[in-house]
Order: sequence, then C-alpha cells, then structure tokens
Amino acid sequence: MNEDKTKKYDRQLRIWGEHGQAALENSKVFLLNCGATGSEALKNLVLGGIASFTIVDASRVGPDDLGTNFMVEAENLGEPKAKCVCATLQELNELVTGSYVEESPETLIESAPESFASASLVIATQMTEVSLLKLDALLRTKGVPLLIARSYGLMGYLRASFEEVCVVESKPEPRVDELRLGRPWAELQSFMMSFWPLEKLDPITHAHLPWGVLLLLLHHRWTQDHAGCPPATAQDKKQIKAMLQGWQIGFEEENFSEAKSSIHKVWAPDPQDLSSDLRVLLQDPQTSLHTHSPHFWVMVAALKSFFEEEKALPLDGALPDMFSSTEIYVELQRLYREKSQKDATNIAGKVRALLKSIDRPEDSISFETVRLFCRNARFLKIVRCRSLEQEYSGNTCLTDELQHMLTMEDTRTNAAFYVLLRAADHINSTYGRFPGTHDSEIDEDVSCLKHVASSLLNDLGVVNVVLPDDLAREMVRFGASELHCVGAVIGGMIAQEAIKIITGQFVPLEGGLIYNAISSTTNITTF
Repeated sequence: MNEDKTKKYDRQLRIWGEHGQAALENSKVFLLNCGATGSEALKNLVLGGIASFTIVDASRVGPDDLGTNFMVEAENLGEPKAKCVCATLQELNELVTGSYVEESPETLIESAPESFASASLVIATQMTEVSLLKLDALLRTKGVPLLIARSYGLMGYLRASFEEVCVVESKPEPRVDELRLGRPWAELQSFMMSFWPLEKLDPITHAHLPWGVLLLLLHHRWTQDHAGCPPATAQDKKQIKAMLQGWQIGFEEENFSEAKSSIHKVWAPDPQDLSSDLRVLLQDPQTSLHTHSPHFWVMVAALKSFFEEEKALPLDGALPDMFSSTEIYVELQRLYREKSQKDATNIAGKVRALLKSIDRPEDSISFETVRLFCRNARFLKIVRCRSLEQEYSGNTCLTDELQHMLTMEDTRTNAAFYVLLRAADHINSTYGRFPGTHDSEIDEDVSCLKHVASSLLNDLGVVNVVLPDDLAREMVRFGASELHCVGAVIGGMIAQEAIKIITGQFVPLEGGLIYNAISSTTNITTF
C-alpha cells in the first residue's frame, strides 16, 4: 500500500490491517434505494474505501428529501436522486468509482437479474416484504450476501441474509495466550530446562526469568510429581502457588509477581483443545472438497489433517509482554515464532496437495493467506443465515423464538414492532399505501393494522399474544416516514456489518436486529 493510502486510511488500518483494506478496495457494493438510510450506509463504506458502488433508485429529489438526506440539496429538487447522491458520495473519496441506475429495484430484479452477479454485497433499503423475498432468492443463487435495512418512524430494522460467511479473524476479546504450558515442543522444553534448577542461577538472571518460563517449569515440575495430572482441586492450586512462592528469593522480583498473576493459566483449559464450534467446523461436509471449494474450506481441510496428525492446532506465535532481560525474552520469542512458522509451512504444504487433488493451481492460495489463517485457527467461525422465505413462512419460521420474545418483558416491545412492520408491509401490498399515510384515516388504520398483525401471528403459529394498542397507534403515527436520526443509526450498523462480511473479520449478524429509537434499545432476532 502506497504512503498516501496509508495516511488516508491510517485509523482503520489499525483495526483490520492492510489485507482487510485490500478486501474493501476489491469490493463492489449495490445500494437499492438511496434515501436517508441507504445514503448514510453507503457514505460510511465510501469513506472506508470500497472499490465501487452502484445506486439503483428511480425516484427524484423531493421536498421531504431535503430534511432527511444530507446527500442532496435544494437545487437538486426534481433531479434523479440516484444521480445526485452518487455525485455527492464521489466527492467524499476520489479513489472510489460510483455509478447509478435510474430504475426501481423491483424493476431491475425482474428485467436484469444478472446485474447483481458482479456485486460483492447488496444493500436493500426501504423495500417491502414481497420484493425482498424475490431479491433474497435471486442473490442466494448467485452467492451474493444481502443486507436489508428499514427506517420506519422511530424504529429501525436490519437483517443479514446469505448462505455462509467464513470468518478467519473473529477477533475475540479477551484473546487467551497460547503458551503451550502443558505441551512444550522439544526446543522449548530444552530452553526452559536450561534454567533448572533455579538455585544455580545468579540473582540477576533469577529476577529476569520471564513468567512464561517460570510457569512452564512450574507445570513441568507439578505434573512430574503428580502422574502427569495438572492441578485440579482447590488444595492442588494452593500447593502449586506455594511451590512458586518457594522458588522466589526476594520480595521485589517483578517476574515472580507476574507469574503469580498468571498462575491460573497452569490449570486453565488448554487453548489447544478444540472448542465446540471448531470441532463442528472441522466435521462440516464442506471439508469434502471439490473443484469449486472456496479457499477457506481448502484451508479448513488442511487444518483438519494437521490436527489429526499433531493432536494440536498450529501455534499462533504471539507472546505477551513479560518482565525479562532482553536476551532471554528475544530467544523465547524466537522459539515461538519459529514454531509458528513451522506449523504454517506444514499446513501450506497440505493446502498445496489438496489444491492439486481438486485440479486447482497449487499456488492459488498464498503462503501469507495460510499464515494468517493459522494465526487465527483457534477462533475460526462460519456464519450461516436463514433465508427470508424460511423466516416468513409459517411452516419454517422459528415460532417458539418469536413467541418467547413477544412474552418476555425486555424484548416484547421490540418484537411487537417487528410484527407490526411486517403487517404494515402486508397492508401496503394489499392497498398500495402504508397505514398512517392519511391523517383522516388514523383510527381505521390502527384497527386494520391490529387485525393484519393478529392474522400474521396466527399464520405463524404464535398463540395467546395480543399486541398493545399503543404500539399499533404509534406505528400508524409513524406513517412509514424515514427520519434521518434513525437512518443514520441504521446506516452505521449496516456499514459495520458490510465491512465484517467483506473483510471476513469480526463476526457478522446471523439474523435480524430491531432498533427502538424511543427507548434506545436493540434486540437480535433469529426467526
């Protein structure tokens, strides 16, 4: 990356690195409808440095847009909204290419579905249920992720929909150090034993032995005296602490203070043990490779083979700070780094062999990609979303989850808004307008909305739930308005989820999210 780009994107490079930025700079985003919500979402992605975007919107700038959309001005009244928003966004980042299509998303879905094939991601804003069902089904056949966003008065909704997103860098907090206290390899074993017995060390070396080495020796001595078993009971832990205390020869040895603070790592679960998520991942049918298997699954298959042979995951090579002499710490750091490199090289060899077996070029996955994968092997994630058709159908909707949310005190209000939003879409589909559009029909619209919502719950199999009258009236009062304050929040959330999907970093949303601007609360949904 050149110096200008490094300065331009400095803050975000600290979060997702140059490889994450490269993924953004190779992405193409489609935005369907560029009202306040869509414009805010795309603005954040343009500032982040995506390669290009295409806006699809047939509407023209009207008086309402001037109060909600900062991407248009009064002089734009009557002009194509997509054209105006596209021009403004391009001014924010000259490195991003923008284009627009003056058609409604619904028309493009029907007339030119192949247009979406080149997209890295599609963001659909302010679209109703009928159109979203068609769009979701279309994009799933093309393997293109979909993010749905709605701003409806003082409530917002976003939903992710895709077959799967492979997350290499899930970035868990806190990240557990991987020191191999119970499984030192030969070189590390030799290094730590070079300091034993501690009595032979001079006072300076004794006071500057890293706490990692002290714990390695502690674990070794304990298991040697206890038939290979780590401390398990409270009495065991008390005894091993006393053992460490007995090694200390001065009250001011900072390395021993650090060792005492980290002594729980001696009996903590081994970071090399497979988590339940990772165990499921290694047994996923996708590890049976074919010619078109994604890079991620080729590397997972190689990781599976490595684990079966080594009974351990590749070492990530990271070493936490430790009070130590420079000479000892640098040598310890070298041992961890070289072991990590050796493991990555092993897995890279397996990757090449697997690529050859499925008639793919052996160099199609770079060593740096494999190296990054190995560093994060403990925290790999695969995220799969249910389709909209599954969520909206009474036969496949997770009714128990919806029923639970509608009855729990901390979720029932936002879950009710979700049902009312779907009911409003049904009314729009039937009558060609949203409830609350005309002030003279407020009471009638409230009754209609409650009736449709009740029918919807019945179709989904939800029983003994009555939606509050005040929420139905509030929903009608919204009148399907798109407020900038809500659009900005939802737009920010959508951009965040988009970056997760594009970069393969952090764990994206697996379903939906309801935002209530009245109470400033959110709830995650998986129906």
